[in-house]
Amino acid sequence: MPKRKMQRFAELETFGNIIQPKLKDFINDNFKYKGKWAVDFFRNSNPVILELACGKGEYTTALAEKYPGINFIGIDIKGERIWKGCKTAIEKDLQNVAFLRIKIENIKHFFGRNEISELWITFPDPQPKKPNIKKRLTSPQFIECYKKILKPEGIIHLKTDNAGLFDYTLEIIEEAKHELLFKIYDLYNSGDIDDILSVKTYYEQMFSGQGYKICYLKFRLNHSF
Repeated sequence: MPKRKMQRFAELETFGNIIQPKLKDFINDNFKYKGKWAVDFFRNSNPVILELACGKGEYTTALAEKYPGINFIGIDIKGERIWKGCKTAIEKDLQNVAFLRIKIENIKHFFGRNEISELWITFPDPQPKKPNIKKRLTSPQFIECYKKILKPEGIIHLKTDNAGLFDYTLEIIEEAKHELLFKIYDLYNSGDIDDILSVKTYYEQMFSGQGYKICYLKFRLNHSF
C-alpha cells in the first residue's frame, strides 16, 4: 500500500466526523446511531440527507455549507477518497457533516425506517455490463433498500454523465410508478441550474470538461409498489 494511502487511513482513525463500522454492527444489526442520527450524533432534531457513493464528499460538504440547518452524511467504501471530505469538513468547521464508510448495499443496517429526508446519487459507477445491472445504485434492488430508510415524501436525486444509466433509471421509475419530479439531459446548457445543482464533484468537472453532457433527475418513491 502506498505511503500516502497508509497515512490517510491512519488519519481517518483520528477524525471525529467519520464512522467506520465494525463487523458486529452488521451481524447484530445494533448500530448505535440507527434511527437516532440527528439526536445522538448531530445533537439536534434537523433533517438528515445522504450522499451515496460520495467519493471525495464535494456534494456533502457543499450542501452542508449552504444549509447549516440540515444534517448531511456522505457514504462511500473508499477510505482514501472519503478522507478528503472528512478533511474539508474539519477545515471548514462543518458541524452538520458526517461520513460513513460502508458499502451501499448495507445501508439498511445503519439507518432507521423513515429516518432520511433525501438521497443524492452523484456520478455512481454506471455498471454498463449486463451482468452488473443489479449493482446500479438505481436498480430495483437498491431502491428497495432506500424504501426502508426514506421518509414517504423523501426525494432521490441522480446526477450522471452516463446516458445509459440515466435512461435505465427513467425506465425503472416508469415501471414502478415512482413519481418523476424533474429530468434534464443537458443540465449546464438548460438554464435550469440552481445553487445546489451548480455544485460540481471532481468527476463531474472531469467529465464535463471532456464534453460529456450532465444529466439530472429527481423522483419520489412509490411505497405501495
